[in-house]
Amino acid sequence: MEGDPLYGAGCLIRGGKMLSHPRLRPFVIVPLIINVLIFSSLISWGLSNFIPWVDSWLAWLPEWLSFLEWILWPIIGLTVALVTGYLFTAVALLIASPFNALLAEKAEELITGQPVQGLEGLGAALLSVPRGIFREIAKLVYYIPMALMVLIISFIPAINAVAPLLWLLLGAWMMSLQFVDYPMDNHQASFKDVRIAVADRRLSSLGFGGMVAALASVPFVNFFVVPAAVVGATILYVEELR
Repeated sequence: MEGDPLYGAGCLIRGGKMLSHPRLRPFVIVPLIINVLIFSSLISWGLSNFIPWVDSWLAWLPEWLSFLEWILWPIIGLTVALVTGYLFTAVALLIASPFNALLAEKAEELITGQPVQGLEGLGAALLSVPRGIFREIAKLVYYIPMALMVLIISFIPAINAVAPLLWLLLGAWMMSLQFVDYPMDNHQASFKDVRIAVADRRLSSLGFGGMVAALASVPFVNFFVVPAAVVGATILYVEELR
């Protein structure tokens, strides 16, 4: 497999450092507000429902298998955190997609010093929303069969010990696709082209997506993950995938 996972993870850090740049700041504010609203709701929901939810999942265990609870608790907890982190990030991306596309466009111009023939303003970005929705649906159609397979594995005794790793790998793969799609879509690349580009530098892409997936599950840090990931994915695209 080609690429460097540490380089990919570093792209997210570099993207986060660029958010304060004056040329990017106006395109960060709206996605950031959307992320705060969505992830605040996630944190509030999680704090009130997570423990009862896991307890209800473990209630099916017969008494003689109760010793497994200390093993299943972290497995279920990590799985729920990764899945909900991905799903809520997907919702945030869908709502903020016009602003994220503009952020990717301006970030690429800042990185390369060359103009991007992209959306050319918020009006054009808003008009592209229906196309963006269909593109997000395509990603969900691609994601759901793999997620169902991992979900089934999560409930198979013994084998489910690897479920958190599988969720992390799947989340890393989908996060890389989600965010690399922004700069590539600005260049009229298809979702198939995005998958091919990400697969060609699989280790870099998984390093980037894995860092995004991990931080998307951390309260308060996840407020800043989406704009940082948009810029980080643009760095990855310009330096390795283009």
